[in-house]
Amino acid sequence: MSQISPAEFYAVPLRVHTFLADVPLHDVWAVDLPTHRNDITLFEFVRLASHGRTSKLPPLARLLIRLRLFLGRSCRLDGEPKDALAASFGSRLTAEDRARSFVVSGTPEGLFRVVYRFENEQLLEIQNRTVHAAALSALAKRTDSYRFYFAIYVRQRTWITPFYMGLIDPFRKWIIYPALLKNIRANWDQNV
Repeated sequence: MSQISPAEFYAVPLRVHTFLADVPLHDVWAVDLPTHRNDITLFEFVRLASHGRTSKLPPLARLLIRLRLFLGRSCRLDGEPKDALAASFGSRLTAEDRARSFVVSGTPEGLFRVVYRFENEQLLEIQNRTVHAAALSALAKRTDSYRFYFAIYVRQRTWITPFYMGLIDPFRKWIIYPALLKNIRANWDQNV
């Protein structure tokens, strides 16, 4: 479970590379997953994990997420901007993208909205007063395993975006994302 180079990530054939070509890639992570069975897709894994046994995040990661949500509500940072629909990455979808997606663009998923969910690639977005960001999850079959990719794209929303990202980056990189990826590995082992 580690951060990987953008070059390695861009070598994986994914729709997101052209879809968000003008949005900066903030960072990308990967976790190798053993082959418990063949032909598993991201879509199937997400479905199994949502209905099966799921691992919880460690207490420190949960505390940091709760703290961020509390501060976001208290400071009124988490409301979607008025132009959210027009600015949504979903407006970039082609007719082919819409046909391939298992979920309608704009469908809420927690704090995010689905942009698309293909068989092995999912893009979610969040818009608020601090950022317009996208989170990509992808699953790639390798020779003897699978590799799960998790990438974050960040478009500057206002002058506060770089300061906000600089403030949360250490927590994301050292606590939150390693915990999320460890959780993904545990869910994979428990449900696939």
